[in-house]
Amino acid sequence: MHIVVLIKQVVATTNVKLDPETGTMIRDGVESILNPFDEYAVEEALRIKERMGQGKVTVVTMGPPQAKEIIRKAVGMGVDEGILVSDRLLAGSDTWATAYTLSQVLKKIGDFRMIITGKQAVDGDTAQVGPEIAACLDLPMIAWVRKIESISETQIRAERLMEDGFDVLESPLPAIISVVKEINEPRLESLKGKMRAKKYDPQVLTVADLPGFEVSQVGLKGSPTKVFKTFTPQRQYKGEMIAGEPAQAAANLYEKIKTLKIV
Repeated sequence: MHIVVLIKQVVATTNVKLDPETGTMIRDGVESILNPFDEYAVEEALRIKERMGQGKVTVVTMGPPQAKEIIRKAVGMGVDEGILVSDRLLAGSDTWATAYTLSQVLKKIGDFRMIITGKQAVDGDTAQVGPEIAACLDLPMIAWVRKIESISETQIRAERLMEDGFDVLESPLPAIISVVKEINEPRLESLKGKMRAKKYDPQVLTVADLPGFEVSQVGLKGSPTKVFKTFTPQRQYKGEMIAGEPAQAAANLYEKIKTLKIV
């Protein structure tokens, strides 16, 4: 079974700076890491390969040249191959444009039976790319997977995390799933894996390498959503002491809460 894991490079800081003109993130001079949720996706792909006793795991990412480092981290964990799609024409792509690009890479790969993603990226928190890729490729999808009960070359049975419990779903393969952190505990890079990763040179694709690619659908101009303004909300805290005996203080507090129309 060939499993493709979609991964993303994100900034390793909560102090994110944005370009005031484009609304896109400024990555220059900021340390980047493998999106934490994607580590669970990589780990689950490796476990499936080990469970089935054979197969191949390929990671795919879209980003600048330095995104090779997260591919090398995945190689250190044990994946077989890595592909980076990198082109200045892709700069500023929103989630739909990103999904379109990755779906074209997946079409080029062609022989996969399963696609795995993390539930979302920690920088955007949209959780949109996985479902959008499923739409682009017309594939079934199970989101928020917390456990894979069974899997074969043709079918998967999985538990999907819900607010009030979980659902058990079956889907034919090929399909795409997104996983939550409850699914496993990602392994550390092995010494052997680190040695291989140090020498590993991922395959790099540009839009010219993708047959039928429509440049008009990517980048800032091709993205259907636009960022008009970004800002950090200013929080104001104001405390008030309510004096008196406990019963009277509680009554006064209740009256104040009623004025806020909470109760």
